[in-house]
Amino acid sequence: MFHPLRVSTVERLTDDSVAVTFDVPLELRETFRHTPGQHIALRRLVDGAEIRRTYSICSPAAPAGEAPVLRVGIRLVDGGEFSTYALKELSVGDVVDVMPPAGRFLFPPRPGHFAAVVGGSGITPVLSMAATLLATEPEARFCLIRSDRTAASTMFLEEVADLKDRFPDRFQLVTVLSREEQQAGLPSGRLDQQRLTGLLPALLPVAEVDGWFLCGPFGLVTAAERALRGLGVDRGRIHQEIFHVDDGSAPTRAAMAAPAHASLTATLDGRSGSWPVQEGESLLETVLRSRADAPYACKGGVCGTCRAFLVSGEVRMDRNFALEPEETEAGYVLACQSHPATAKVELDFDR
Repeated sequence: MFHPLRVSTVERLTDDSVAVTFDVPLELRETFRHTPGQHIALRRLVDGAEIRRTYSICSPAAPAGEAPVLRVGIRLVDGGEFSTYALKELSVGDVVDVMPPAGRFLFPPRPGHFAAVVGGSGITPVLSMAATLLATEPEARFCLIRSDRTAASTMFLEEVADLKDRFPDRFQLVTVLSREEQQAGLPSGRLDQQRLTGLLPALLPVAEVDGWFLCGPFGLVTAAERALRGLGVDRGRIHQEIFHVDDGSAPTRAAMAAPAHASLTATLDGRSGSWPVQEGESLLETVLRSRADAPYACKGGVCGTCRAFLVSGEVRMDRNFALEPEETEAGYVLACQSHPATAKVELDFDR
């Protein structure tokens, strides 16, 4: 369910990114109280067409009893309708439809030693994670390894520097610039699997890290995961969220012919319905033809907003960058990427 929220600040971070903060009215404070790592979906209408995009919350999680701060980072994407609007038109006082926080790239603060590998705007949710952890867990430590193109393109420079100043003994920062030499620190260049395999053990005791959080472009996240697995890190300690997938860089399932006259039964908010699946459409599109309240945001298999439980039947998913292996093994699918592989399919969005 979307709520109209007023924009309280729009802060320019770099030439191509802004941070947007929303006013949260008293009656919606609990609705918009977030866990570090969550995102929100924003919606606007353009010439009668609905545009939805998801953006991660960068502000620390508010303690119980305190008002939540709802702040997101938005980077301009080539051809991106919402990001272009946010950077060029969005102003203080404007009202935007906002969905409550969601997502499974979560990090409730707890004692321990944690680390993150991020690229570009992948810093956004991890900034919330690190700031919340360091402020609430006196003995916890956090290592942030971030990759950006240049210093001028680096989002949240001041916020990260502030964490380093406030928690010098518990916050470790490593910066790599792929297209610009630094006066000090690591040499420039991309963080690929080979480089990360050598770099990570030199920075921190990999085996003693309680949780790894990977966020950013598909290539970086995949390289970091493979490096960590090669270093013996258990899959259960690796958490990831893809922020951008270049066309052709990520695998998709081979196209398969859908069964003739396939039908879908779906349960949403306690109400069930059945509809024929039209040729070529995803199961989410099937539901949306009759239920405009079906949950979705990116439609690209990245955000996970459309996650549903497969009650019966079989589906094929084109792409999946949102669900953990444990979730798919338990029977969850992304409706926006799922197509029927049997004549009858049943989904439950409420589980």
